Amino acid sequence: MERRMNKKIRAILGLGLVGLSLAGCSQGGQDGQKEIGIIQYGEHQALNDAREGFVEGLEEAGFKDGETIHIDYQNAQADQSNLNSIAQNMKGRKDLTFAIATPAAQAALNADKQTPILFTAVTDAVSANLVKSLDQPGTNASGTSDIAPVEKAVDLLLTIDPSIKTVGMPYNSSEVNSEIQFKAFKDYAESKGLKVEAQTVTTTNEVQSAITALAKRVDGICLPTDNTIAQTIPTIGSVVREAKVPTIGAESAHLEGCLATYGVNYKDLGRQTAEMAVKILKDGADVSQIPVEKAKDYELVVNEAMAKELGIDPAQIKKGE
Repeated sequence: MERRMNKKIRAILGLGLVGLSLAGCSQGGQDGQKEIGIIQYGEHQALNDAREGFVEGLEEAGFKDGETIHIDYQNAQADQSNLNSIAQNMKGRKDLTFAIATPAAQAALNADKQTPILFTAVTDAVSANLVKSLDQPGTNASGTSDIAPVEKAVDLLLTIDPSIKTVGMPYNSSEVNSEIQFKAFKDYAESKGLKVEAQTVTTTNEVQSAITALAKRVDGICLPTDNTIAQTIPTIGSVVREAKVPTIGAESAHLEGCLATYGVNYKDLGRQTAEMAVKILKDGADVSQIPVEKAKDYELVVNEAMAKELGIDPAQIKKGE
C-alpha cells in the first residue's frame, strides 16, 4: 500500500512539474497581455527607426506595451550567434515575433515554424527563403520590404551631372539583399551606357579603405540598403565629401553621409508592418496568407550642406524627383 501511495505521489508531482513547464512556455503574458517579441539584427538608425515606428503603430491601434501587450526587445548587435540564441529563446513563447533585417528574420523562421513572424528591412524575402512568394507567403512569415528604387538613384546622378560616365556601389558581399540590389543597379546603369564599379566589403572595418578606393574610380556612387553600409555612414560621408563624389543613399538614415537620399523611411515602414500585426492580433489573420508589402512611399531628401560643399545647386537635385 505504501509503495502504491509513493507511486501516486510521484505521479502527481510529475504532472505538476509538467504543468509548470508548459505554463512557462505558454503564450500570453500577465493579465492576458499579448506577448510580442522583437528581434533586431544590429544597432543603427534605420533599424531603430523601424522598431520605433512598429511600436508606435501598435500603440495607436490600442496595443500598448505594459497594458495590452508585453514587448520583449532583443538586439543581437550584428552577431549571428546572438541572433540564433535570441530566436531559440523566444521560440513558442510569443504571440507574434517582429524581426528587423534579413538575418533576424531568417534566424526567427529557422527557430520557430509556428509563431507568426513579421519582418521588415528585408529587400527580397523570396531569395532569403522567408516566403514562397510575395503574394502568398506560404510560411509563418510575412512583412514589409525595404527594396530601394536603384534606378531612381542612377537617374538622380545623371540629373545632377549628365557628364557622369562611371558609377559605383559599395556593398557587403555576404548579404543577399545587397547582392540583389547591386545586380539591379548594374543592369540599369549599363542600360544607360554607364560603366559600373563594384566595391565589396565584409566588415565595417573595411569600409573606409573600400570607399576611398571606389571614390578614385567613379564619378558618382549609389548606396544600397545594407547593414554594414548603414553602420558606417559618417565614415562614408567624410570620404565622399573630401573626394567631391556625389553619392545617393537608399534610405533617409543615409542622409548624413550623402548628397541626397531616395528611398524608404524606416519609421513609416515600421508603422506599415504594425498595421499587418494588428490584422493578426486583433482579427486573427493567417500570416501565411498576408502578402508581403513594399513601402507605400519613397522620399527624396537633399543634404543641402553637402550640396553647398560640392558646389551643386539643391534645386538641380530636386528636379530629379
